[in-house]
Amino acid sequence: MYTIKVKFEQKGLAPVTLTNIEPDHSLLEVFLKNDIDLHHNCGAVCACSTCHLYVDNGMDYLEELSDREEDFIDRAISPRINSRLGCQCVLMEDDGEIEVTLPDQTQFLGE
Repeated sequence: MYTIKVKFEQKGLAPVTLTNIEPDHSLLEVFLKNDIDLHHNCGAVCACSTCHLYVDNGMDYLEELSDREEDFIDRAISPRINSRLGCQCVLMEDDGEIEVTLPDQTQFLGE
């Protein structure tokens, strides 16, 4: 089971800690199930960059970055070395803690 700590760049949103999260789900699925809004314009099929996020800690607990995901991350707003797409961050069979920062999604309103 995982603990996932979520921080937000968007002002006015307090950090959230999710506990007892089971593996084999993407971070996007976990967030949506727990009422954390994360854009996903393509329907979670790795065809856009709207579910872009930053993995601050715990990258080893997520499935490896694919070439396709990397191509879409390059199109994201303000990509960083720790950028991932939430739809592609599938939790592996393990236990641990993951820390994630969600970019200010108000930047995406023009997409």
